[in-house]
Amino acid sequence: MPSIASVSGVSLPYKVKQQDVKAQARALFVEHFPQVDRLMPAFDNTEIVTRNFCKPITYYAESNTFEQRNDDYITNALEYSIRAIEDAVAKAGVNKEGITDLIFVSTTGLATPSIDALIINKMRLNPHINRIPVWGLGCGGGVSGMAKANTLAKANPDAVVLLVAVELCSLTLIKNDYSKSNFIGSSLFSDGIAAVIVKGDNHKTEEKIRILAASSKLYYDSLEVMGWDFKDTGFKVLFSKDIPTFIHENIRSDIDAFLAKQNLELGDIKNFVFHPGGKKVLDAYADALQVEGDFLHNTRQVMNENGNMSSVTALYVLEKFMAEGYEDGYGLMLAMGPGFSSEMVLLDMKN
Repeated sequence: MPSIASVSGVSLPYKVKQQDVKAQARALFVEHFPQVDRLMPAFDNTEIVTRNFCKPITYYAESNTFEQRNDDYITNALEYSIRAIEDAVAKAGVNKEGITDLIFVSTTGLATPSIDALIINKMRLNPHINRIPVWGLGCGGGVSGMAKANTLAKANPDAVVLLVAVELCSLTLIKNDYSKSNFIGSSLFSDGIAAVIVKGDNHKTEEKIRILAASSKLYYDSLEVMGWDFKDTGFKVLFSKDIPTFIHENIRSDIDAFLAKQNLELGDIKNFVFHPGGKKVLDAYADALQVEGDFLHNTRQVMNENGNMSSVTALYVLEKFMAEGYEDGYGLMLAMGPGFSSEMVLLDMKN
């Protein structure tokens, strides 16, 4: 079974208080969006305290073009990916020259050559690395990336797989989009970058977390639930208020079916490594699963301290478990994203 050797999320330069973001959002929307004062409590209802941004908050009040924002995406994605990779490599005790595969996950910017190529070039990694750039999985991308790393490491027991997830959601903000979806998005989304090292079985290591299985599900006829609408001005955010309802209706049976294939039940899961989405999503998980205790404590704390970093968030949650401790037993990574889709990874977590 492949093992998770390290996870490293970076601290971006601007940690902004949610109340400061709230004040700026009101200033930007008040003249063009009649509902603004009625909807301002959305910022408080998220329970987010601070948000990660790659740029100072004043940047987002300026009239930046899509070209400029995307250029900033490429520059920042490369810089902070390298920082995360260097830390993950050091934690894992591997040499960068030994990396065999690089999975790059993102949904918030465009680059060709893809960012993984820029990373290999800048870091002078092995030029024969197997590259897999993955775009468009949104919030589900981090967990899906972990599943893909597991597939590669199972196929090649000598593999050292590097997974990098980059989401600079703040750079997708279209200043002159006065829609409700853009307003709500401005209350939730932030920036994050994380790197993970996954090793194949031939590496004689003492890693304590192993990947057992994975599941991916696309729900038919739900394409409108979450995604982007591409405009001349950039990426216009789309998401439905029905996401919590969707979770209520589907997630328990999907988890049960996945675990049953491993001869397990929900009660066997000791560590819940969930992508938060938002407070309503967390409440929907709690209502649907009925697990005793504050089983989403780490997920909630990561969201409160960082905001919703899309695909990266679940990796920050996993890093928190690894840094602060977890229960002996099974862990379940879970995230939902555009499609609409769910991604799950089963972990064996030992102390």
